[in-house]
Amino acid sequence: MSFIVAIDGPSGTGKGTITKLISQKFGFSYLDTGATYRCVTLKIIKENVKLDEIDKIKEVLKSINIEFEGDKVYLDKEDVTREIREEAVNNLVSQVSHIKEVRESMVELQRRMSEGKEVILDGRDIGTNVFPAAEVKIYLDASVEERAKRRYKQNEEKGIDIPFEEVKKNIEFRDNNDKSSNVAPLKQAEDAIYIDTTNLSINQVEKKVSKIIKKKKKLIQKIENGYKMTKETKWKRFKRAFVKGFLGGLYRIVFRPKMIGLENLPKDEGFIICAKHINYLDAAGLILCNKFKIRFIAKADLYRFGILSWLGHLFDIIPVKRDKSDINSIKMCLKALKNKEILGIFPEGTRKGLEKNMKVKNGAVFLAEKANVKIVPVGIQGTFKPFTKVIFNYGKPIDVKEMSKNDKDWQDKASKKVMDDIIMLTKKED
Repeated sequence: MSFIVAIDGPSGTGKGTITKLISQKFGFSYLDTGATYRCVTLKIIKENVKLDEIDKIKEVLKSINIEFEGDKVYLDKEDVTREIREEAVNNLVSQVSHIKEVRESMVELQRRMSEGKEVILDGRDIGTNVFPAAEVKIYLDASVEERAKRRYKQNEEKGIDIPFEEVKKNIEFRDNNDKSSNVAPLKQAEDAIYIDTTNLSINQVEKKVSKIIKKKKKLIQKIENGYKMTKETKWKRFKRAFVKGFLGGLYRIVFRPKMIGLENLPKDEGFIICAKHINYLDAAGLILCNKFKIRFIAKADLYRFGILSWLGHLFDIIPVKRDKSDINSIKMCLKALKNKEILGIFPEGTRKGLEKNMKVKNGAVFLAEKANVKIVPVGIQGTFKPFTKVIFNYGKPIDVKEMSKNDKDWQDKASKKVMDDIIMLTKKED
């Protein structure tokens, strides 16, 4: 299973050291992304290629072979672990890494080397560009003075003699270069966790990062458990009937639901119910106030929370990871439809999606076509204020088989048809 930890931040914040420590502690593969750019830089230097000779740089990128073996870095089968950290490379690597073609090539390499693995990577754009969907994103920072001290000490330990002021000047230059770059600039990802390491020891930083990773792994495990439906037993059916009766009774008291058009529902076959998502209580109404069982598709994060996870398993809610091709979720949906079950889907993907100018999702149409089932549009009227009426208006089934498949955009058009019917059914009752 893929699990990506992205460590970003300016030079000298301890990214490399922390990344190695964490990789050893959790057994992650460690990919030194900075070393990939240093290898490109070293090869450019060795082949006397100038930075404005883009065609030659492209040729370098085509032929380059970068490999990692433990702490060793190999360029074209040669150990360059020490050479890529020397002054010649230090003075040029920042400029090389800002070349668009180099960036694109190395990002592709990094993604390929990390595919399907538990990997930790450090750099300047891992969480923003290379792996924007990384499971863990951390942004390490520290003062320029402190970072210069660290880099100077590292150089001393490696026998590299560069004056402190020059080290500091190089760091300041690289900071400015990285942050102002037109190609993947250094910046903190919106969902990254910020850690200032200026006054922290490596051990303290390692503990903070470890805690973040453990928490995320535990969270992911909870979500993954949502894909493992609990067995349908008499006891489970009894519990579901009891909870549905109890919560359904409360729902009827508070919202006085009215069902219209139930005669439109297909008999003895699976189908998909699509409704406008206006409130988090609309799905509850559809599930609790109908005699038949509806299995809704909901974001996988639902299974993060104890009571919601319990209810999700009780009512066989199918989790889906948004903005990803969730194959497991698709398989579960198709299996349910094949078994003549009823699925509930909100084409907007989120509450009040149309009001947020979000594109209608094609998931319902895709599943209906694959499973050869119909879609029933449902309009929901009401404010969901306590003791006000909520109306669920079921429309006539839509058969996507009857829509032209010759148009490459047919799914978009079919989804729009479904959404238009939902909106029409949402109008005030005469």
